[in-house]
Amino acid sequence: MPVERVLGGRYTAAEVEERTGVPASLVIRIRRLQGLPEPGADERAFSDEDVEAARSTRLFLEAGMGEETVVTITRVLGETMSKLAATTTAGFAGAFLKPGDSEEDVARRFSALAEQLVPALSPVLLSAFKAHLREQVRRAVLSQAERESGQLAVEQEQAVCFVDLVGFTRLGGELEAQELAGVVGTFSELAADVAEQPVRLVKTIGDAAMFVSREPGPLIEAALRLVDAVQEADLPAARAGIACGLTTFRAGDFYGHAVNLASRITGIARPGSVLCDQNAHDAAGEVFDWSFAGRHRLKGIGEAVPLYRARPLSEEPAEDSARKRRGDRPRRRAAS
Repeated sequence: MPVERVLGGRYTAAEVEERTGVPASLVIRIRRLQGLPEPGADERAFSDEDVEAARSTRLFLEAGMGEETVVTITRVLGETMSKLAATTTAGFAGAFLKPGDSEEDVARRFSALAEQLVPALSPVLLSAFKAHLREQVRRAVLSQAERESGQLAVEQEQAVCFVDLVGFTRLGGELEAQELAGVVGTFSELAADVAEQPVRLVKTIGDAAMFVSREPGPLIEAALRLVDAVQEADLPAARAGIACGLTTFRAGDFYGHAVNLASRITGIARPGSVLCDQNAHDAAGEVFDWSFAGRHRLKGIGEAVPLYRARPLSEEPAEDSARKRRGDRPRRRAAS
């Protein structure tokens, strides 16, 4: 109850409509899209912040943003805020829960923290959003056709990469939850470290990370760096799969054949390797040391796909180095 008094609501959906002009039905729909329970007609589930958010929603609509666009943004926001709220709550508990606390102790301490620290989160969230928005605008490249039509292309040519940790499921049965969380956290940090323009980190999901770039070369370089960084951090070995092709962007994520293909390639890659499809191989050119990895039939892809393993140009397998010292003719390597 003490926390509820700090974070709870004061208004019904109808009262929010009276104050903002946003229909109560849309107010309730937005709340539902945020992943929150739908309130009853007389339930005071909305706060002063919700009223201000509704005013902002009306401003977006009046500026010409379609309702479905607002709905999509709201859904993505809800998913992100749910994850952030869960992480923040766990952080509060880990930092401020004390041995022997009674329910009243916990309630009073957490309500005091909520009152003090929640307002302090607002500039943090705004700062992060503005920084990401600035980077998105910097990276955006509008084609002449898009400018002439006034619409963004539904599909874009992208290089897509997945990197995951090999044997992570088995590891879950061997490590304590806190140790496993440490592995995931370290991997996420390493993934963020290699995502330098024009490479974009789309998301991390536990033991896997997804990247995209309109330039395959930098994406392959980022994958190689991440695989090496994972090894240096003494994590389970990483592997990567990369494919180029048309992708569809929606609600902060990418879909399409290239995404599916990159995921399938990752699933058959050996630990410590970066496997690429023909398009990525051809587009990156001689920037990397390539070896043919054979043709593979991948689930849901159709005909067999030729794959190539990428290595830095400076990397040279020991057997090749010895062969060169002997003056033997180099042989074509096969790797997967």
